Amino acid sequence: MNIQTFDTEKTYHNLPAIVIVGRPNVGKSTLFNRLLHKRRAITDPTPGVTRDPIEETAFINEKPVSIMDTGGFKLDRDEGTMEAVMDEFVVQKTLESLKHADLILLLLDATLITGEDEEFIDLLRPYWSKVIAAVNKTEGGRFEEEAWNYQKFGFQKLLFISAEHGDRIPELKEEMISRLDFSRVEEGEKQETIKIGIMGKPNTGKSTLSNLLTNSNASIVSDYAGTTRDVVEGQFTYKNRTFQVIDTAGIRKKAKVNAAVEYYSVNRAIKALDRIDILFYMIDADEGLTEQDKKIIGLAHDRGRAIIFCLNKWDTQDQTRRNARKAEDNIKIMFGHMQYAPIVEISALQNTGIKNLLNISMELYKQLNLKIGTGTLNTAIKDWVTAYAPPARKSGHFRVKYALQVSTNPVKFLIFASSPDQVPQTYIAFLKNKMRSDLGFDKIPVAIELKSSRKKWEDRTR
Repeated sequence: MNIQTFDTEKTYHNLPAIVIVGRPNVGKSTLFNRLLHKRRAITDPTPGVTRDPIEETAFINEKPVSIMDTGGFKLDRDEGTMEAVMDEFVVQKTLESLKHADLILLLLDATLITGEDEEFIDLLRPYWSKVIAAVNKTEGGRFEEEAWNYQKFGFQKLLFISAEHGDRIPELKEEMISRLDFSRVEEGEKQETIKIGIMGKPNTGKSTLSNLLTNSNASIVSDYAGTTRDVVEGQFTYKNRTFQVIDTAGIRKKAKVNAAVEYYSVNRAIKALDRIDILFYMIDADEGLTEQDKKIIGLAHDRGRAIIFCLNKWDTQDQTRRNARKAEDNIKIMFGHMQYAPIVEISALQNTGIKNLLNISMELYKQLNLKIGTGTLNTAIKDWVTAYAPPARKSGHFRVKYALQVSTNPVKFLIFASSPDQVPQTYIAFLKNKMRSDLGFDKIPVAIELKSSRKKWEDRTR
């Protein structure tokens, strides 16, 4: 097996752009995932699964490229429905991507030539010099006779492949690389990137904020709930820091997640929590928080992710400080254990409050990566325990022996103590609050693990 490797300590700029296009359900997302060597795009037999363009950096035959998976070119629409409106959005996004592509990989289905294929091929004529035609689903040579029918459209070359099974993918890669110019590619040293996840219920403004931050239209913006189905990524810089934005599908109640595609979308959004540093949780200022918001916020908290509550559409609200305080109090009541989490009033549509949001994000990222020396930590804990002794229990007395910070981002501390099973949760909460207030973690979650130990800190350092 040919495993492609590349220098993960480098960043690459001005990459050649490959855009995968075609009608729905020809296997674009399957091919996209195969070229990336990972499951990045949702694949499902339902036509129209991919809506937002998804762009990733990949290495093809050891050459860095940018690859974009696009929504399918769909003509058959149920006019007058929101799905038809969304299909038009998708088509427009796909056509826009052609203008900036260095190479257009047109994926066709060996089993059938449709009117959508013919119309889309006509639209590609102005870009004919950068089109590669690949006929999919020809694994083991099947349907190749039918696939030759595409030759009538005047393609210089037809490649017969199977995105699912990998047939003739090496030949496709060779063809792509031979058609690209890598002279503009620049290498640079990899910098720390602050990874931001944008989550919330549908229609809270996630995609609007994502597009604003990345200065792009990567995410389709619509009042139609469920517009974003995949995880859309982009980057931007602010105060010489690089941010990566992950815009996800809206989190809905289980009863409303009945389509398989949306089920995978929501699960992928939840899995994105493992990749981010900070969660921007979007709240519609008109609606406030509901019970269904608790799950995703709780999952982020449990993973130790920094969380910012973003009260979006604040431009529609009374701008007084009193009203802001009322909205903030409602959030704090619902999340009493997360008093530390910042609340920021913004308008993604009007571009207000965004600088404050990013400044706070940089502060949170600094806290996430703060490392406390073991000596400093143990001195602090000794002072806290002296000032507020843990409650005594008949079955045993909880005494702190020593402590150390075992990780950053997420921030976690390990405390060795006698009778750790006797310490009440209220005292653990007290220790967490002191760590936040005294050690510089006042805006992020901290985790504490207790273990038994017979030795004191002083004994271990002798």
